[in-house]
Amino acid sequence: MLKLLTPFEERGKAQLGVRIGSVNGRLEGDRNKVRFEQTNMARLLLASQIERSGADFAVMSGGGVRDSIGAGDITYKDVLKVQPFGNTLVYVDMKGSEVEKYLAVVANKQPDSGAYAQFANVSLVADGQGVSNVKIQGEPLDPNKTYRMATLNFNALGGDGYPRIDNSPSYVNTGFIDAEVLKQYIEKHSPLDAEQYQLKGEIVYNQ
Repeated sequence: MLKLLTPFEERGKAQLGVRIGSVNGRLEGDRNKVRFEQTNMARLLLASQIERSGADFAVMSGGGVRDSIGAGDITYKDVLKVQPFGNTLVYVDMKGSEVEKYLAVVANKQPDSGAYAQFANVSLVADGQGVSNVKIQGEPLDPNKTYRMATLNFNALGGDGYPRIDNSPSYVNTGFIDAEVLKQYIEKHSPLDAEQYQLKGEIVYNQ
C-alpha cells in the first residue's frame, strides 16, 4: 500500500513546488508585525478576498497571517504557509451604520494579540472606544448605504472576539478556501508589486 501511495505523494510535493507567480519585494507576515501593525501581506490576502467576493472592503485577524513571502518566485507551498488553516471566504451586506459599529469593535482590538485587525479599502481613526473619520474605498462612510464586507468564516463565527455576522440574512459562505483564493489571485496578478499593498497611514490609533 505504501508503494502505491508514493507516486501520489511525489506528485503532491511537486505541485506544492510549482511556481504560481512572483513578487518584487518582501510581503510581511511575521508574527511580530501582523499583530502590531498593518502589513502588505495582510493587504494582499484581503485584496484577494475582495476581488473574489465583490466586496467593498475586507477585515481579518492579524493572527490569521502565519508567514512572510520574500522577493522572487512564489510557490503554492508559500501560500499554504501563509494561510494553513483552510478557512473559507465569507461576505455579508451591512448598512453603513452597522459597518461603523462593527469597525468600532474590531479596530480597537489590542496589538500583540491574534485579534489585532488587518484592513483593506478602509481608513479610520480608532481611539480605544470607537472609530471616527471612517472611509470605505476613499469615500466617507454613508450610514444609509449598503456595503459588502469580506472576511473569513473564523471571524464571522466570532473568532478572536469579533462580532458574529453569520446570523445576518445577507451572510454568504462562499465555500472558497482562503489559500486557493490567494493562489488564484497571485496567478492572475503576477508579477506582484509589494509596495502596491503597503498601507500609507489609512489606519490611525489615538489611544
